Amino acid sequence: MDPVGVAAAPEAGPGPAWQSKCPWGTPKTASISCSLADVMSEQLAKELQLEEENAAFPEVVAVAEGPFITGENVDTSSDLMLAQMLQMEFDREYDAQLRREEKKFNGDSKVSISFENYRKVHPFDSDSSEDEVDWQDTRHDPYRADKPTITPKKGFIGKGKDITTKHDEVVCGRKNTARMENFAPEFQVGDGIGMDLKLSNQVFNALKQHAYSEERRSARLHEKKEHSTAEKAVDPKTRLLLYKMVSGGMLETITGCISTGKESVVFHAYGGNATEDDKVIPPECAIKVFKTTLNEFKNRDKYIKDDYRFKDRFSKLNPRKIIRMWAEKEMHNLTRMQNAGIPCPQVVILKKHVLVMSFIGQDQVPAPKLKDVKLNSEDMKKAYYQVVNMMQQLYKECNLVHADLSEYNMLWHDGKVWLIDVSQSVEPTHPHGLEFLFRDCRNVSQFFQKGGVAEALNERELFNAVSGLNITAENEVDFQAEKQFSETLTDFSTVFLMICSQI
Repeated sequence: MDPVGVAAAPEAGPGPAWQSKCPWGTPKTASISCSLADVMSEQLAKELQLEEENAAFPEVVAVAEGPFITGENVDTSSDLMLAQMLQMEFDREYDAQLRREEKKFNGDSKVSISFENYRKVHPFDSDSSEDEVDWQDTRHDPYRADKPTITPKKGFIGKGKDITTKHDEVVCGRKNTARMENFAPEFQVGDGIGMDLKLSNQVFNALKQHAYSEERRSARLHEKKEHSTAEKAVDPKTRLLLYKMVSGGMLETITGCISTGKESVVFHAYGGNATEDDKVIPPECAIKVFKTTLNEFKNRDKYIKDDYRFKDRFSKLNPRKIIRMWAEKEMHNLTRMQNAGIPCPQVVILKKHVLVMSFIGQDQVPAPKLKDVKLNSEDMKKAYYQVVNMMQQLYKECNLVHADLSEYNMLWHDGKVWLIDVSQSVEPTHPHGLEFLFRDCRNVSQFFQKGGVAEALNERELFNAVSGLNITAENEVDFQAEKQFSETLTDFSTVFLMICSQI
């Protein structure tokens, strides 16, 4: 073929500055005439392309690292190479998006789901970060202990000096280590990665026993939390009872806890508009919730099992129902005291182990205990005579002994003393009735004598004044002996009256 000349384009006149850097602009110098074979040459095309790139971007020295570096480092003449490079870049972008979706899907969950099977590039690719590869995405779990060698049925492995029985110390130690996986998840045994742990039978048995005991202890604590009242808190059943009282209109609202004790928790509440058995609900109420735990009642069975009012029912009830009986006993004792005119809380209603009473105080502020209030000499003397009078009324008219009377169970409100906490009160015919009465007399006498009441009687004189037994003993030993003899006579008379009633 004859060579065909290629005419050069005419030179461009003066123009804007950007045209000198644009590869598609009019070149400043005319092209040299060449043949068609030279134009079709690949080497000439590469040289022209490189000249145009250098002329257009002379200040670019280095480019970002990656598969696309420059035409000098990678052979871009192959379409297969270009396609592989583009596909690799697309796969990496797809994997990065997949990892973001996986992280968003799992969040803070302890159980994660891996999208490893949907990735385009293997996690062990050279360009992948080590932080992006999780051990859960691999087939080998380093936290899982290797399974110990199984001993055949014949009981040994090897021959001669190399024989190993199933009782071998190393084999048993590794088996015991593998068995720790069967412990409860709450019992932390560690990971032991890269450690050939060997536990002896003694250590393994001790750990196993401890794991079982901790599991039973956890179950007991869970049961105690669900089925018993804690300090300043109520269990779900008690909460349901209180909710029914509020929703039924008997109570308007429950404001909070005002007192805690060994056997109960007291809450303050405002009375509602409803009436209960033709009783007007007081504006402010005290809710006494008896704790359903039995720890505080282990030493209090003597107050109720020997009381003839509950003696027949005590042996037939399980320990948890005794607490309901304890609340019922306080309700009956308060009713007796209220009928006798003794200042005490007014009973509103009893629901299982929840007793609703009138509130002794004002504006959610409970009346202070006698031990906390500061009284002058006249008020202290007035309080003493009032307490003695209430003890006599309680013994003779109500046929009761408080059994826990002290300055802690007496409130000062509206210029007089109020008695509370009578759940342990018993009748004088109780086998320990006179013993409880003498203890009450001692507490009252010591408190008022320390308070400066000169007219306060000692415990023996106060005991005679309340009980009317008139025990004349010069020393403590003789007085206790006569008191025990009186208790014996009281028990005999009680039994005689019970037999007569049955006849």
